[in-house]
Amino acid sequence: MNEMPQLTFEEVTTNENYAYLATKRLIDLMGALVGIICLSPLFLLVAIFIKAEDSTGPVFFKQKRVGKDGETFYMYKFRSMVCNAEELKKALLRQNEVSGPVFKIKHDPRVTKVGSFIRKTSIDELPQLLNVLRGEMSLVGPRPPLPDEVEKYTPYEMKRLSVTPGLTCYWQVNGRSNIGFEEWVYLDLKYICERNTFIDIKLILKTVLVLFGSKDAY
Repeated sequence: MNEMPQLTFEEVTTNENYAYLATKRLIDLMGALVGIICLSPLFLLVAIFIKAEDSTGPVFFKQKRVGKDGETFYMYKFRSMVCNAEELKKALLRQNEVSGPVFKIKHDPRVTKVGSFIRKTSIDELPQLLNVLRGEMSLVGPRPPLPDEVEKYTPYEMKRLSVTPGLTCYWQVNGRSNIGFEEWVYLDLKYICERNTFIDIKLILKTVLVLFGSKDAY
């Protein structure tokens, strides 16, 4: 986008249609169950590789995130970093390459060799299918932020928390880490205003392509 689009605070309205929400939850349950069953051999293989590279650390990484209406929960990932990654983060804050209250650097020294691959292919995110089953996340929705990021949110940015967070949204299929925070927020609010079953299914199908590798993922 050449010029940054804008949505006013009043323009951000949420689709709370019961039929849509019921259909969305059904798609979430079916998609998460089928995904876990079909991908279980991949889960096992990834776990073996993670342990082979670093036998002292856990296979999974859980992190507190903020969900709908500010409720916190633990989000799961395959561990892609060294065990003391959170401690090392403070020393790397000045190298942040993303605008706004988000921390990302392209060549993060905390990422392991296996971690680099599963991040590139978004395989590290697959354990969040468990969060979807539990109702803490949806297959489609804004990515759940960290509590310390939310503390810096403006009232406008807080609108991201008006729906259940998801595995994927417009951000994942429109540039990911190459998108600045302002545009990221715009894309999330755009989804919140437009969301319907057709858009959800389209975003799920587009996101499947990310599993084959995205140059924008890090």
